[in-house]
Amino acid sequence: MRITRSNNNKWLHRFAVLVAGATFVLIFIGGLVTSTDSGLAVPDWPTTYGHFMFSFPLSQMVGGIVYEHGHRMVASVVGMLMVVLAVWLWLKEPRRWVRRLGGLALLAVILQGGLGGLTVLFLLPTPISVGHGTLAQAFFCLVICLAVVTSPQWQQPRTQREEPHRPALRLLALATTAMVYLQLLIGAIMRHSEAGLAIPDFPLAFGKMLPPFDSFGVAIHFAHRVGALLVTILAGWTVIRILRYYRQEALLYRPALLLAGAVLAQLTLGAFTIWSQKAVVITTAHVATGALILGTSLVLFLRTHQVLASPARSRAASISLPNVVQPAQ
Repeated sequence: MRITRSNNNKWLHRFAVLVAGATFVLIFIGGLVTSTDSGLAVPDWPTTYGHFMFSFPLSQMVGGIVYEHGHRMVASVVGMLMVVLAVWLWLKEPRRWVRRLGGLALLAVILQGGLGGLTVLFLLPTPISVGHGTLAQAFFCLVICLAVVTSPQWQQPRTQREEPHRPALRLLALATTAMVYLQLLIGAIMRHSEAGLAIPDFPLAFGKMLPPFDSFGVAIHFAHRVGALLVTILAGWTVIRILRYYRQEALLYRPALLLAGAVLAQLTLGAFTIWSQKAVVITTAHVATGALILGTSLVLFLRTHQVLASPARSRAASISLPNVVQPAQ
């Protein structure tokens, strides 16, 4: 019986990883829709030129329809996978909070589908389009959480290390994740308000350190650049802490290396997005790499709970120790 339950948990975890991977692909394809201005290539919803999702003729998949209808097809697949995952969790997962997390993820993907339809029906209004993009990132975070907490490593008991350094690594990882999400929100506002080239040069801004803030586009574009700097500082601080003190902890070391590489790639892609005048492949890769940074920083935050004792627990241990060891008479 124990072997069967272990195998079930293993396959449940693998399926959660599959859903997370499919969601990342969906975010990339969604970026292609925006980068190619294909959001209204299909003017009706939930049908595509009167056809239901998978009945649309492949011979008519031309131009922007390839991106927009392809996005809908992949979104439908992700939605179906999430339904399976939520049901699987409800039937086989003994932890109530994990089952509820699966239900929340299912609700998020349903709302995401509805927002996607509204973007078409209301002709791509900026607030709804931004909400659609940022909810996609939130759903991505939820399925990553499910993939992590269903893993065998998460459920195995382990001795947690005390962390003497301040601020705590989990706080750094949390701050990095929050800043990355805020940066993605700012980036979504910039993209959907067509401000990606509001400042046409880089690394300067109109040849200066500070641009003239004479329009919303310039302001939101410059805020995105400032956000990139803050993300780099927080992510760099987190990575350096791990490389210096926790190199032997594979659960932290490997995602830290991925985070460092992704941030460097993202800075490069951001520069080339401007230098190439928003080339489709580069701009879309920039969007996808932002999601990769978000997911990696979130994994790091979750794994600090596995590897390191909470600051409160460490303080309690240090306070109780003198009470346990009595001085010699």
